[in-house]
This record gives sequence, structure tokens and C-alpha cells, in this order.
Amino acid sequence: VLAWGVDRFVLRQFEQEQKQHSDTLVTQFRREFAHRGAEVVYALEGIAEAEGTLRMAIDLSRPQADPSLYAHDAQGIATSRQLDFLEMVGDDGTLISSAQWPARTGFKNDWVTHQSDWNQHGAFLARVELPDKVELGLLSVRTVNVGEKKLYLIGGRRLDSDFLQALVIPAGMRVMFYRNLEAAFVPEALLDSAGPAEQPERFASLIGSMQKQPRAGEYEIPAARGLAGAEKFMALPLTGRNSELLAMVLVGSAQDAIVKTSNYIRNAGSVIGAAGILLVLIFSWSISAQVSGPLERLEKAARELAAGDWKAKADGRARGEAGRAVRAFNHMAAQLSGKRERLLQAERVAAWRELARNFALELKVPLFSLQLTLENLSRAREKTPERFDEIFLESMGMADAEMENLKEIIARFSDFAKMRQPRMQAVNANDVVRAVVKSFETAFHARGRPPVKPELLLDEDAAKVWGDPELLYKGFENVIANSLNAMPMGGTLTVRTAQQNGIVRVEISDTGAGLEGGEAAGAAVPYAAKVDAAGLGLATIQTVVSDHGGRISVEAMPGIGTAFRMEFPIALTSVKAPEMTPAPVKLQTGPAAAKSQRVTVKAKAPLGRIMDI
Repeated sequence: VLAWGVDRFVLRQFEQEQKQHSDTLVTQFRREFAHRGAEVVYALEGIAEAEGTLRMAIDLSRPQADPSLYAHDAQGIATSRQLDFLEMVGDDGTLISSAQWPARTGFKNDWVTHQSDWNQHGAFLARVELPDKVELGLLSVRTVNVGEKKLYLIGGRRLDSDFLQALVIPAGMRVMFYRNLEAAFVPEALLDSAGPAEQPERFASLIGSMQKQPRAGEYEIPAARGLAGAEKFMALPLTGRNSELLAMVLVGSAQDAIVKTSNYIRNAGSVIGAAGILLVLIFSWSISAQVSGPLERLEKAARELAAGDWKAKADGRARGEAGRAVRAFNHMAAQLSGKRERLLQAERVAAWRELARNFALELKVPLFSLQLTLENLSRAREKTPERFDEIFLESMGMADAEMENLKEIIARFSDFAKMRQPRMQAVNANDVVRAVVKSFETAFHARGRPPVKPELLLDEDAAKVWGDPELLYKGFENVIANSLNAMPMGGTLTVRTAQQNGIVRVEISDTGAGLEGGEAAGAAVPYAAKVDAAGLGLATIQTVVSDHGGRISVEAMPGIGTAFRMEFPIALTSVKAPEMTPAPVKLQTGPAAAKSQRVTVKAKAPLGRIMDI
């Protein structure tokens, strides 16, 4: 049963892979066929628009015109335009000049006059008669109008095995081309990329069926000499202008590997099955409840521990080897639980110490400035009372600025502490990126500093991500603001999106000074006084990415730039994300900006809050 199941699974995998390859080859063929048709149309349009052709059409439109003057023109024009076939037909259907059969000059080609809008049609397959044989051509017709008279240009290229050489054919696959120019099966008309196909008689039945009922389908051809399995072919009919079957494309895949693999799996399954039955009969007596029971309970406890239940324990009443394993597991679980609690406590203490230390550093500068202001006022009152009012006004202005700075620092910490849980929905990451970049347009070209050039390399076929558009906006905004702050001398900001392996990656890179090793490592500290002048470091970004079940990595190259890569899971449902409102960006200047080098972003609702890096 196991061998049969594996055999069925492998067979389905082979069939799916071969179908994908066949579909790819058919798509390649259609693309190449359309490309060659477009080349033929382009060549004929070039001939129709040529000055010499226009003069010929004008001359032939006159009464008593002599068509024989142009009897040999088609050959030279066809050679210059790299066409295998070219005929010029007058308004009444008379052949004026033929590149492939000059002796037919003067004969009638009435079919070309039965349609008036040739210039609106593309290329088509057609039989092309030559002096000694019939060829298959990819033709097009264009007209040159002079008053009510028309000059018809019929031209094209030969369709043979050279056409197949442009296709990229995977291993184990092959493509053949049959020119259906005769009523019966002609073995020599079956071609592959190297020329006439080998053993063409194997395909007589397939081609006969297609001649009777020309429609796409799958056929199985018996195994060729030296092969273990048959071949499966997808047949694609190619019809002419009047829906007549003129050719067919056969895309085949060998079943030899499938048959060999299937036989191997069945033989191996038989041997393994027999050996397994023998082993079960020999060792079945050794499996008893005193071993299997404790091990099952141990497995259950291990799953609970892996799921996060740090209090999970296994039943310790077992004896022998199983009992020792259970007791060792319980001891290990207790140690892990204790170490985890101590580690969490140490991390919390370290985080709050770092937060308090750096918060104090942030508050120290404005408080020191306020202290100096008060001391200056005191000295001014004692030593220069006549200028006290003037100094008082100036000092109050500085004090107001420092108070605003203090309020801003407190507001930033408050916003970070109050960061809400994400409201998840399907979001187009490209739309969020565009909105954020648009909000920085003013900052990219701010006065007093070199410009920053934004480059968007977005994968428009990327799926939506499962996330909160407002929080994603905040995270991307913080990264871009940090990158902008790292490029005081201008540079390039590049934003890329790409989808791979079930995730959407957003990469934001700059050409700034680049984070040092210590700064990059501290990017997720709750608060860092100076990570490339980042204010709250990158804790906001780390929180946003973590809340979305994603991952973030930083590649810092001092002197070259920094790249932030954020990965988000793809949304399983399709929900339209709300439109993002671009937010204006303002670069700080003056003493406060020189002190912290922050970029403050003020966004409109629903993103209306101050978010500093």
C-alpha cells in the first residue's frame, strides 16, 4: 500500500511537471509565431511606404500603364527586406511581379481583391506554390492606394524547422512541426529542430486524427525503439486564412523516466514491505505498555513544552530506560523554566535601565539650557538692570523653545508606549510605499541641503500583505526619515518590493554614511540616544514588523550606506486597503536639530501623530 501511494504521488508530480513544461513550450511557440508574423507585417509596411513603391502604384494607376516595366522588381525588394516570398498584384488581380515564381507574371490572383481592409489584418498561414513544389508560408497583405486604384503587396517568410530552433526546450521534451500541405500523411513533412523527424511513421495515426478533426488535444504515442515508456504529445492545430488546417505543432514528453521510476518504486516497495513484515513479526513482542505508555506521555509533555507551557511535566512513575528519560526531561524542563524567568527579568531590568539612562540624557540638554537661561536673567538683573527687559524677552524665547523640546520628547515616549495593536487587513505594500515617499517630496528637495533622489523599484505583481496600513505607514516613514537624516550631503534613496516564498520583502536603502556595527546592533533597543541620530532608535520599526509577524534585518556598510529589509506574510484574503493620505515632511533646523539630528514627520488623519526616529 505504501509503495502504491508513493508511486501514485510520484506519477502525479511527474505529470504536473510535464504539463507545466508543455504549457510553457506552447506559450513560447505562440509568442515566437506572433513575433515572426509581426516581422513580416513590418517588412511589408516598409515596402508599402517606400518611395519607389508609391511611384510604381501611381504609374500603374494611369491609363495604358505598362506593368512589364516592374516584372523583375519583386526579387530585389524581397532580398533587401529578407522575405522569402513577395508578389505585387494590380488593382484587377493581375500578377505584376513575383519573387518566388517570376514565370507566373500576368496570371490572376483574384483572392487578394476580395477583401478591401488588408491593412487592418496581421499575418496568416498560407500555401505558397513554387515552380517545383509547395511551401508553407507566413504571409501578410498590404495595399498602396492611389485614388480608387490599389496595388497589392503579398509577402512573407517560409515556415520550417528553423522556426523551432528559437524555442528553449527542457530536457525530456521535444517539439515537432508538421506541414499539412497534402491530403494524406507525408513522413517527410514532419520536422523537428534538427530537420526531418526520426521514425515519423509512429505519428501517422495522430496526424490522421488531426486532419479529420483539427482541434487541440493530448495523444499518447507508443514507445519508440530503445525506450521503456510511451510518449505523450499535446497537438496544436495551425489554420490558414479560411480556417483550413495547414500545419500542426506537437509538444511531446517522454514517459521513459516515469516508467522506470514507477517500476523501481514498486520493486523497492515489495522488498521493503516483506522486510518490514518480517521485522514486525520478530520484534513485536518487545513493544509493551511499560515502554510505549511512558514514551507517549513524554511526547505529550514535550509538545506542551514546545508550545510554550513551561510548567509541563511527564509522568515520572515509569521504570527502566523510559523512567530515566522521563525524569531527565522533567529536570530539563524545570531548569529551562527557571532560566527563562531569570532571563526575562534580566532583560526587563536592562531595558528599563537603558531607557531611563537615555531618557535622562535627552532631558539633560534642554534642562541645562533652561538653567543657564535663569542664571543669565539673574545676572542681568544685578549687573545690567537697564537691559533686563530686552534680555528677559530673548531668554523667554529660548525658554519657550526648550519647553517645546521637552514636550516633544515626552510626547514621543508617550506615543511609543501607547502604540496600539494592529488592525489587520489585506494591504497593498506598494501603495503604502508610494504614499510615504510622496509625503517626503518636500524634504527630498529642502532648501539649504543637497537634494535626495528617490528611486522606486516596485514589483507590481506582488501579492497583498496581511497588516495594518497605518502602522505600516509609520514603520516605512521612520525608516525613510532615518535614511534621509543619514544623507546630509544628498544621495539616492532606493525602495524595492519583491515577492518570494510566501512573503513580500520591502527594502529601503540609502547612500548615506551608514550605521556603525554597534549602532546597527542596537537598532531595536527600547530607546537609544544616538543610533545615527535616531532618537528612539529603530524600536518603532521593530515593533511594527514584529506585530505583523514579519522579520527585519539591517545591512550597514559605513561610508557606503544602510539597507533595511522588512519581510511580511502574504494576505490569505483579498481586501482592499484604504487609500493612504500623503503627509508633509519638515526637516528641523536650529539648535534643537543640531543637538539630536531628528526628522519630524507630521501626518494627516488617520495617521495624525508625531512619529520620530
